[in-house]
Amino acid sequence: MKKPKAIYLIEAESFNKIYGADERDAIAKLANIHPDPVDLAHCPDVDLSDVEIVFSGWGAPKFDKVLLDRLPKLRAIFYAAGTVKNIVSEELWSRKILLTSSYVANGRPVAEYTFAQIILSLKRTWQYVFRLKENKAWERDLDVSGCYYGAKVGIVSLGAIGRMVCERLKTLDLEAYAYDPFVSDEDMLQVGAHKAALDELFATCDVVSLHAPLLENTSGMIGLSHFQSMKFGATFINTSRGAVVDEPAMIEVLTARPDLTAILDVVEPEPPVADSPLYSLPNVFLTPHIAGSMGNECRRMGRLAMEECRRFLKGEAVLHAITKENIHKLA
Repeated sequence: MKKPKAIYLIEAESFNKIYGADERDAIAKLANIHPDPVDLAHCPDVDLSDVEIVFSGWGAPKFDKVLLDRLPKLRAIFYAAGTVKNIVSEELWSRKILLTSSYVANGRPVAEYTFAQIILSLKRTWQYVFRLKENKAWERDLDVSGCYYGAKVGIVSLGAIGRMVCERLKTLDLEAYAYDPFVSDEDMLQVGAHKAALDELFATCDVVSLHAPLLENTSGMIGLSHFQSMKFGATFINTSRGAVVDEPAMIEVLTARPDLTAILDVVEPEPPVADSPLYSLPNVFLTPHIAGSMGNECRRMGRLAMEECRRFLKGEAVLHAITKENIHKLA
């Protein structure tokens, strides 16, 4: 059977990160594809009239009417990255073109990062690190509440990443709680979490990890009262988006309560402004948005895009289709 014409529509830097030699070889067996990426910013006049399949990723163009008119035979887009919100359009939805995302593959390292930080937080690792550097004394007097044995961990939002974190927490002797108003009690139990209200999570958990997407109704949803209610010695972890948090309120409470800890991989803006207290507060630990795919982890996204294409060409259902109806929930 004749292989469909395909193209890598992606900037070169992202292409080299996401599509390794193994992924490219596997894709070449599925489709008639040129081995080099096409970046429309540098090749605006490239002929796309016979392209049926697009592989893309970070730096993808927006698939608006202008671009789609140049792709009259397009059947599917396999997006080897996370959110697709910046590349979709009403025209794309109306043409019924298949779109998949590798958001699950991109979310896996976020879940792994979060899991590691939860364990370190329950050991109060970062407080010990700071005190050891500051005091140059071998002090082990912080209350660690039995570390993770019997601890309570709260997960805000059970999207793909929140669910992966819960699955990993099953390996520890602790109680997991989750807040997600769109998830049933039965679904909560399947991932190993007890359903809880948002206020309850912050007031009762030793660690609270935020995984809510940034939407109109989630902007600033974590506010002053949530941080004020946190248990003595508790930790807040954010790997979702900085704007989901009322940052001035968080800083206010962290300044007043040095017993609390915040581990922030995302802030708003990124990076923080030059005089932000987030740089100097001793109970804040910043990482520069590193929880997601980096280095060889990026190739996992390319592998998933290839596997979705294989399913599509075999007439099988893809696993991670993005539609107008589910885009805000999934990616």
